[in-house]
Amino acid sequence: MKFQPNDLKPDRSARDFFGAEIRRYREKAGMSLLQLAEILNYSKSFVARIETAEQLPYDDVPAKLDAHFGTDGHFGRLYALARNERVPGKYRRMMELEDQATRIEEYTSGAVPGLLQTPELAECWLRCGHPHAPDEEIESLVQARMDRQARLSAPKPPHCWFIVDEAVLRRPVGSHQVMARQMKSLIERGRAPHITLQVLPFAAGEHPQVLGGSLALYTVPNQPLVAYEEGSRSGSIMEDQATVAEYQESYDLLRAMALSPRDSEAMIRAAMEDWQPCGPHRT
Repeated sequence: MKFQPNDLKPDRSARDFFGAEIRRYREKAGMSLLQLAEILNYSKSFVARIETAEQLPYDDVPAKLDAHFGTDGHFGRLYALARNERVPGKYRRMMELEDQATRIEEYTSGAVPGLLQTPELAECWLRCGHPHAPDEEIESLVQARMDRQARLSAPKPPHCWFIVDEAVLRRPVGSHQVMARQMKSLIERGRAPHITLQVLPFAAGEHPQVLGGSLALYTVPNQPLVAYEEGSRSGSIMEDQATVAEYQESYDLLRAMALSPRDSEAMIRAAMEDWQPCGPHRT
């Protein structure tokens, strides 16, 4: 099957422009992704992710590009700008909505919501998703995630309603200590007056998002409701109100199927005790 390159959006961010420039010079030189990957001494998939701004290159890549294409530091200068952007441009719109929202409703099926993750858990997830990234890039991504959480402690925080699947409590991420501290943090967060936290138990059976990833609904003043669905490698913003209404109905059903906040806290506390390193793990 012939490789079909993804569309690029160079005007979206410095990271996107950096990737678009790589493709422009590569295609101008009549080179394939594989040929450039061999020159850079990285995999074809890695170079493809750089072109689509899904991943920042390592520090040695800009110099190799400038040397090969004879661009006199062009890629080095672009990289200096791109590396200052902690998150890919494709997530910027979602983060703007999150920052402006007065109400955030979110369901996650496999991970603690980013707004509720401890730094330790966030690092574990980010290293899993970016296994070849250098430490400084992971540290920058963790800090970006922590910066997002600042709104929850602001004088006028958004009202947040989080529903997490029971799998979020049971799947080990990092060490038992990491999980125990994350469960403790969830309990503390869930007691804040502007946060409602529910667990969707396995016993609830099938549900509208069982085959999907995370789902979020953002209420922004003077704007229609917006839905955002995210998988492991991509996310989609839905603003068509007929589609958003379907997602809102799905979320309302998840809310009805989930445990009450009090019972949810009891389940999280039981999971925390399971993860305590000094005690036996329940079966």
